[in-house]
Amino acid sequence: MIPRDFIDTLLARVDIVDVIDRRVPLKKAGQNYQACCPFHSEKTPSFTVSPTKQFYHCFGCGAHGSAIGFLIEYEHMGFPDAVAALAQDVGLPVPESGEPDRPRPPPALWEALEQAAQFYKKQLKQTPRAIDYLKQRGLTGAIAARYGIGYAPDGSPLKQVFPDYAADALAASGLVIDGDRGRYDRFRDRIMFPIRNSKGQIVGFGGRVLDQGEPKYLNSPETPLFHKGSELYGLFEARAAIKTAGRAIVVEGYMDVVALAQHGVEFAVAALGTATTPIHARTLLRHTDHLIFAFDGDKAGRKAAWRALENTLESLQDGKDVSFLFLPEGEDPDSYIRTHGQAAFLHLLDTDTLPLSAFLVRELSRGRKLDSQEGRAALIKDARPLLEKIAAPLLARLIQRQIAELANLQADEFGLMGGRPGATRRTAPRPQRRPAPSRVRSLARTLLM
Repeated sequence: MIPRDFIDTLLARVDIVDVIDRRVPLKKAGQNYQACCPFHSEKTPSFTVSPTKQFYHCFGCGAHGSAIGFLIEYEHMGFPDAVAALAQDVGLPVPESGEPDRPRPPPALWEALEQAAQFYKKQLKQTPRAIDYLKQRGLTGAIAARYGIGYAPDGSPLKQVFPDYAADALAASGLVIDGDRGRYDRFRDRIMFPIRNSKGQIVGFGGRVLDQGEPKYLNSPETPLFHKGSELYGLFEARAAIKTAGRAIVVEGYMDVVALAQHGVEFAVAALGTATTPIHARTLLRHTDHLIFAFDGDKAGRKAAWRALENTLESLQDGKDVSFLFLPEGEDPDSYIRTHGQAAFLHLLDTDTLPLSAFLVRELSRGRKLDSQEGRAALIKDARPLLEKIAAPLLARLIQRQIAELANLQADEFGLMGGRPGATRRTAPRPQRRPAPSRVRSLARTLLM
């Protein structure tokens, strides 16, 4: 039996809009999304999906449930298979039945973060120095409000916000630090960026130092709510724009995200103080078929781009496009769009991106003497484990063919040397759709889910 607390964690991590939209195209309708019901025949949409409540409901046939329930009905999956499919999407290992339940995060953690966010926003309005900093970076009040940007004063002002400053929830949520000399605020004299999950709930913060100081950026620590390898800054705010634009761009910092949004490029997100992880890649490729990583064009930028490439290989799918944009040295998305404008930045995205396959082959070939047997052997040796990680079989085969040509080999000879491109994952055939559920079954499923 799968632990109930794991089911709750899974449903909190997935986004039902994304789960359903990949199977049934949805259209925005106010705060919700609509479509013609997939469980019965109709011409006028009566099937509604709520991103805030994370359930679907059909006013025509009564179908109703969570993301798990949708997979059970639409894909004809069993309950364990539906849970496993969603867990794989968000990178959660399904616990064995004998494992003890993990405790659910107490509501006090959510409440503490929300209360702190409201305080930081209020402090921003009352701090001309912080407002001037944002204005100097070209940000307006509208963008600050959209992203919930605030300001954490110096000292430990949260003592004024929380009557019980010694409460466990403040430390567990990452808002304070318990040091040798007592408890103090983690974020001090910083511009504050709330980090939201797929439901829009605040799970942590990123803080940018206002003047000089280290570290320049400070994130919440790992908590029961916040896992930096899973969350992406700005994704909640960018979801609609990503769908409209048909692409998403991954940048390196919060200021890049909000600066791009300020200039009308609203489909950007950022990793949180870590390299892009496989979970990040899977999450973004659920939202779009075209993913762009933007980095500086210097050596450090290429190194960061290579880590992103390595962590994306297992998430690739044939038909999805991952590419890299290397900005001129000394530029980042924030500075570039402020200097050159939206049109110039979009032109770069349209004309100057490098496909993942081309970047992979270029970096593998860099500095090698491919006119020697030793150089070609080293190329094949380094390429093999990367090809085996690629989950898109057609793309893997094409890249293998290109590398084989560089090594003066036939593609089948490369395979005989141990290359097994795209051998790591199989896609199960999609089962037949089930008939529309009866109202009795819908009610039963609602009670069980």
